Amino acid sequence: MATVGWFPCSIVPSESSTSAVSRFRRRSERRGFRCAVATGCTKENASVSEPRSRTERELASSPQRCKVWRDGEFKGSIVKVAGLFAGIGGLENGLALAGHETVLTCEIWEPARAVLQSHMPDVPCENDVRDLASLPSNVDLVVGGFPCQDLSQAGLTAGISGARSGLVGEVFRLLDERAVPWVVLENVSFMLQLDKGRGMRTLVEAFEERGYRWAYRVVNSLGFLPQRRERVLFVATNTEIDPATVLFADEIYPELPGTEIDVRSHGFYWTEGVRGLGWAVDAVPTLKNGSTVGIASPPAILLPWGDVITPDIRDAERLQGFSENWTQPAETVSRASSRWALVGNAVSVPVARWLGERLDRPGDHDSAREFALSSAGRWPVAARFDGSQRVGVTINGFPCWEPRPALADFLRHPGKLLSARASRGFLSRTERAKLRFADGFQDRVRAHLHRMEAGVGPSEAEYAVAAE
Repeated sequence: MATVGWFPCSIVPSESSTSAVSRFRRRSERRGFRCAVATGCTKENASVSEPRSRTERELASSPQRCKVWRDGEFKGSIVKVAGLFAGIGGLENGLALAGHETVLTCEIWEPARAVLQSHMPDVPCENDVRDLASLPSNVDLVVGGFPCQDLSQAGLTAGISGARSGLVGEVFRLLDERAVPWVVLENVSFMLQLDKGRGMRTLVEAFEERGYRWAYRVVNSLGFLPQRRERVLFVATNTEIDPATVLFADEIYPELPGTEIDVRSHGFYWTEGVRGLGWAVDAVPTLKNGSTVGIASPPAILLPWGDVITPDIRDAERLQGFSENWTQPAETVSRASSRWALVGNAVSVPVARWLGERLDRPGDHDSAREFALSSAGRWPVAARFDGSQRVGVTINGFPCWEPRPALADFLRHPGKLLSARASRGFLSRTERAKLRFADGFQDRVRAHLHRMEAGVGPSEAEYAVAAE
């Protein structure tokens, strides 16, 4: 079987894969393929890497909890959350699973608002953050993401509070009204490179000027779900707790599976093929928010028996940690394709849950990991500010590794066969590219194309056709 590192984070509820395993075996045997990894990874059959994390022990015994005080009185460890730029509630949902309570959301896009109001009907949802005068007095934690271009704009104009600083300036306007104890921001990893680091420097300076210590880390959703998705988690606080003990307490080195065309599923971007591929073994590459004109473009998956599909939107929701049909309420106010943008913009739920658990019970940070930041202005994958100096931190993107079935078993819905037109265009691009492709990959896609052109695909009764 596939060898993977396993470590129990108790983040994603395990799901029975018995029926999915049987389905995989039937399809594989029907097409003559050996069912070598049909059972995926479970606690019983996984090859265990030595855990580098202390999550379980510390969550049970750590005396250093994120205690909440308001008006001089201890209010317990359940954090009251305000979600700005909430989208479909990935952060808020994950934090709720960790025991925290969202008391306010703010989201301007109508399809996302429809999703929030469906799943959190009792939580007020403000429309425009610019019209939000202040945060509720009981809020302990502000969370959200914002367009990373706002950092560039702020860094090149009048700073974080400048008139053209964009939505990021609204976060600090609200903090200036009331210095909320905790702030969590999430964004794409590109924010670390923006304007050669000037945008990130603008952000951290704004927090430091307001008396906050901060830490950030690039975290990969692949540690929790079969989706490779790297995002920056930025945690700032003006409390006595070091944010480094929230973000840097956990690390594991999973044994990631290698490419095996005949055995595993492989995700890739069918819209690319010249400069990149987004190759992901037994996983999908990052789910994106679609094209600039609102056309959904989910990644493709080459299944072990040779079909090339794009996943169903319900499986895409699950690949982000949501329950299936989470975004269906958006269809009441927008076209169905908007669901892909909502999913692509979301925060992975289990990542937020892990963070919420660590906010409740911080762990330890090993200062031996720290190193001096580059004078060239480049930001590393993790760093912190302890109140006096900024340092980089050596740590990977995997706080833990959750067991999961093989991708072919994870998928509950058939998906859509990649159309002949889309397959032909992809192959044409790969033939012009200078990229190195896995042995047999292009041949598999060509065989899929020939079946589609002949109109007698091996699974034509099971699949619709995607990307015509």
